[in-house]
Amino acid sequence: MRANSLATRLFLSAAVWVALILTITGFALSSLYNHSVERAFDRRLNLYLRTLVAEVGSPDDPKNPEKSIPALGEPLFELPLSGWYWQIESIDSTKQEARASRSLWDATLPRLDETRIPLTTSGVRLGYVKGPEDQPLRMVERPIDLGSDGKYLVTVAGDANEIFDETRLFDWYLGGTFAALAVVLLLTTIFQVRFGLAPLKRISNALADIRSGKAERLEGRFPVEIAPLARETNALLDANRAIVERARTHVGNLAHAIKTPLSVIINEANTHGPDPFAAKILEQGDVMRSQVAHHLERARIAARLTVVATVTEIEPVIEGLVRTMEKIHRDRGIVIGWEVPDGAKFRGERQDLEEMVGNLIDNACKWAARRVRIGVSVIPPTDEELDPTLNIIVDDDGKGLSVAERGQIVGRGQRLDESKPGSGLGLAIVVDLAGLYGGNLKFDSAPMGGLRAELSLPGMG
Repeated sequence: MRANSLATRLFLSAAVWVALILTITGFALSSLYNHSVERAFDRRLNLYLRTLVAEVGSPDDPKNPEKSIPALGEPLFELPLSGWYWQIESIDSTKQEARASRSLWDATLPRLDETRIPLTTSGVRLGYVKGPEDQPLRMVERPIDLGSDGKYLVTVAGDANEIFDETRLFDWYLGGTFAALAVVLLLTTIFQVRFGLAPLKRISNALADIRSGKAERLEGRFPVEIAPLARETNALLDANRAIVERARTHVGNLAHAIKTPLSVIINEANTHGPDPFAAKILEQGDVMRSQVAHHLERARIAARLTVVATVTEIEPVIEGLVRTMEKIHRDRGIVIGWEVPDGAKFRGERQDLEEMVGNLIDNACKWAARRVRIGVSVIPPTDEELDPTLNIIVDDDGKGLSVAERGQIVGRGQRLDESKPGSGLGLAIVVDLAGLYGGNLKFDSAPMGGLRAELSLPGMG
């Protein structure tokens, strides 16, 4: 699958959005739950704080208030270093006595930073501190003024690990739930993308069938959103065929209109026998006939190339051409070997392939000493190409050509050896035909010692 396909882009986009939304939502829910647990913990601390403040304001033993030990009904305040502590500390300059829960043992609670943590509207400060043995504590403190009885700082602290553990457990559950939700959402997205893009995939496959010659139109039912595209595509194919038919008709009419007067001129010149003027007319008439035939052939081919879904099997064409060339060059004893892979096809007209390959084989047989070799291969498409490439290589064991001579032989009418039959137009026609199909013709030295002609065309394998 190509990395830049629509389905891949939609899936990656959905995956990114799902991950982003779930991450933001997870952080928000985790933060809200943390605040909720913290508020519940603070309410518990404030309940103990109010009990202590009431005890300081109305001690059990009015004569010795500093000796009164409040009863909060919480066993954790009795266990040494349990993480739950209270402390009542005199902040008068004259009184430095303090009372504390048994859980503090011989330690004291630190104070909250007054500059960093101001009093709330209810007159308390809340924050986190490190208690005995570096325990994390959530602490609330409240200063109270009893007038002549002095000023006190009442403090209650609880084990903050209860908050952290509760939040951590919630985060684990939340993470697992969101992970499962992400998987479900991504699977749903994959299903929706595949189901939603299925009509486009059908159109893509149908167009591939048209290009490969398996179909001529887009057939089948499509959703209402895609149906107009299918109708317009079929209308375009019909219009293309109509234009091609008109072009063929015009080419035929033009060929008849030009060839008939030209034949009359040549016939009239033939009646004058050895007249030098007539001979010149015959010479130029043959040139004109070759040029007219060549350009009309190009126009005919250009019209054919606009027809979609034309495919030619390679093996029957090569086999037929080899039989023909063996008969033509039978007197020279030329041996022609060939190899074509199964299923190799040319994306174009059969007669065009016959003309191109026939010219190359004929040229090789003319220059070969004894052997001609034909090889066919189909090269799979690369990332930059959409279709396979058909490579047809024709080698001979002749004397070969120099680099300079290879550049000359594709020129129209160029013949390096006048002793060989031909007009010099064959290879030029091959180059023109290959160019019209988007291919090319290259020459190199053959392993057999002669010339190698490599023809590249659009193909299928």
